[in-house]
Amino acid sequence: MNFTKITLTKTTLLITVTTSILLASCSSMGGMKMKPPMGSAQDVTDANNVWQALKSVNLVGNNRKKSHPYKGQHPHGAVLETLHETITVDGHTGLAIVKRNYGGKGISNASVAQNRTKYLKAVTVMFKRESGYNSDNEDWFWAKYKTNGGLHVKEMKNGMKIKLAGRVAKGMPSGCISCHKAAGGGDYVFADKIKVN
Repeated sequence: MNFTKITLTKTTLLITVTTSILLASCSSMGGMKMKPPMGSAQDVTDANNVWQALKSVNLVGNNRKKSHPYKGQHPHGAVLETLHETITVDGHTGLAIVKRNYGGKGISNASVAQNRTKYLKAVTVMFKRESGYNSDNEDWFWAKYKTNGGLHVKEMKNGMKIKLAGRVAKGMPSGCISCHKAAGGGDYVFADKIKVN
């Protein structure tokens, strides 16, 4: 019985020493922090430019084009509306897919068709960037906008707040990229009617 106590004590001591060494190693790296794959100043600038390009072709904003609302699901909205068009942002021309996310009390396809502004909660966008932007994930730029064009912010478990633009949730088990990776055809697009070149 005393032997077990000694073994546990040695194991606990070994774990404590190993943890201390790891923590000391990390702190000696100059406080290096991992940068998230999204929400950088450049991502925010790019998102603003994408929004302006979408606005110029009436995919977002007060004069936005209408489509047919359809039943949606989490994480987007109870009712959705999807449109797509080729746009040019900073000299690059690519496909933009705009998903309007609707929610709220009394929502239905018909109620959204009658009053889109009342039920609109977010606008999620995929924009096909130039080759090499994010080749692991088909070069898509992702953004989740508020209805006024500002970006939604996600608070991470460590308290960091990140704007949802760029390579959203790249390498994470859930989020835009990991979900859309499962879309048929390998193009990250669930809507069969939208063809990606």
